[in-house]
Amino acid sequence: MNRPNNFQRIRELNYLQKAVLAAALLERMLPNYTLFSQATEFGDDSVLRNALNLIWERIVLPKSKINFELLIDKVEPNVPEVTDFDMFGVYPAIDAATALLGMLHGLIAQDEAEFVDISKISQATVAKLIEYQLTSEDVIADNQAIREHPLMQYEIEVLGELIDYVENMGRISSESVKALRVKALEDGQTNIGIEIE
Repeated sequence: MNRPNNFQRIRELNYLQKAVLAAALLERMLPNYTLFSQATEFGDDSVLRNALNLIWERIVLPKSKINFELLIDKVEPNVPEVTDFDMFGVYPAIDAATALLGMLHGLIAQDEAEFVDISKISQATVAKLIEYQLTSEDVIADNQAIREHPLMQYEIEVLGELIDYVENMGRISSESVKALRVKALEDGQTNIGIEIE
């Protein structure tokens, strides 16, 4: 019997499990935004970092009073426009900010689909990088080439490990969430393989 794919496994998680998994994936995406922000002097990465910290707080303390609408208003002006930047880094930055906004909307609406989408956005970021690299080497970046690329294989593997971890973490507490955050970043790199300072 085939093992269900990662997205199927995510859909089978409960609401809180989907939320913590999405937040862990955001931890791997957010440094892409920070690097872009530092390189271009666009945006304020501390606004996004603060929003993600508050997302974790809400997951651990569901009764905490956090105004997510206000956070959305703060994050939105920090989303770069593709047309304003002639560099690949704008794409992972947009994906990180878009995924973060999706997470905030998901928490407001209690919409689990938003949390599932974050794993898809993360993989799409990796796919864009592979396509960019292959095209610059004059290699045709078809679906198979992208899927079999070591970076994509690694992204799928890390996602699988995080799902395993979330499935087995038991009660979601500040301790278990802290351990998950460490696990998400234990390889010291973002979802597209950039070393995290």
